[in-house]
Amino acid sequence: MLQVVEGRNPIENGVSSTGVRKLSVGQGDMCCLLCGSSTKVALSGLTDNRLGTGGQYDILQCVSCRFEQTSPLPSLTELKELYRTHYNFGGERDTLYTRLRQQFLSSFLFRAWTRVDGDGAFYLRRGNGRLLDVGCNEGRGLRIYAANGFRVEGSDLNEAAAEVARSAGFRVHTRLLEELNPEEPYDVVVLSNVLEHSLDPRRMLLEVHRLLAVGGEVWVSLPNSGSWLREAFGRSWINWHVPFHISHFCAATLRQLLTDTGFMRIEIRQITPALWFGQSLIARIFAKEGEKTRQLRNPFLALGMMMVARLVLFPVLWIGNRTGHGDCLVAVATKI
Repeated sequence: MLQVVEGRNPIENGVSSTGVRKLSVGQGDMCCLLCGSSTKVALSGLTDNRLGTGGQYDILQCVSCRFEQTSPLPSLTELKELYRTHYNFGGERDTLYTRLRQQFLSSFLFRAWTRVDGDGAFYLRRGNGRLLDVGCNEGRGLRIYAANGFRVEGSDLNEAAAEVARSAGFRVHTRLLEELNPEEPYDVVVLSNVLEHSLDPRRMLLEVHRLLAVGGEVWVSLPNSGSWLREAFGRSWINWHVPFHISHFCAATLRQLLTDTGFMRIEIRQITPALWFGQSLIARIFAKEGEKTRQLRNPFLALGMMMVARLVLFPVLWIGNRTGHGDCLVAVATKI
């Protein structure tokens, strides 16, 4: 999902062409990425419990709008290098993990599971309009959206991943959204676990608004910073995912940003994917600072944890969702 940054580096001086306030080098990332207000430390000493990239990070909370962000912010160059070295599609093919994943995604069991577990990637939605999947990786989602009736295109800055998707017959753009000028506007733009990776989430949504037809929808899913799992797992919560997760949204800050960028008819619901719970539990047990947590890619361990979450802890997860503390926010908003 290498679509982490839109437009210019957000720590340049001045204001972008879309009117977004930018942070100066002197201010650094002590200012809120959304409103420019000052911030305070909400949590300190986080490390990368997925990929073991090294370093320690804080979570800063805006004293005005309550939005949270990772600190220190990597520069655009540093972030691209992190993705190139550690993240996204790296050419893994025909391994046990990828074979089982593909079989599962193409099965009836997957759709049945998604109906129970929650559709955080919008895989159950059907339609026939033009759909852009931002951060499409090697095209797993494109296959599903196309099977659901959409005319699909993808966008991903990882050229290796894009080539795999193109080899399957999909059109994939390898450029920033601000550089994308389609022949026709899109009816749907999907930001599934993408917006939280952006150094400038406001700019990203403004570009999505530009790309959509009137009446078009943006579909957003991302971790909920108000999740009860955040409190339960503390620094082991898998969705801190520093330094790759830059922005940490709760339902209120996501709704406000969608409103501010011109979207209406905003619907936000909450789910808690069993996989996310299982990954947090695996990270709590196995993660070691500075090391990649390889157990997260163990399909049998992950499946076992998912079964515990879905079958044993179902009432707890359901209550968390109903009380506004689910692990994932799923939003649909319309350009009017």
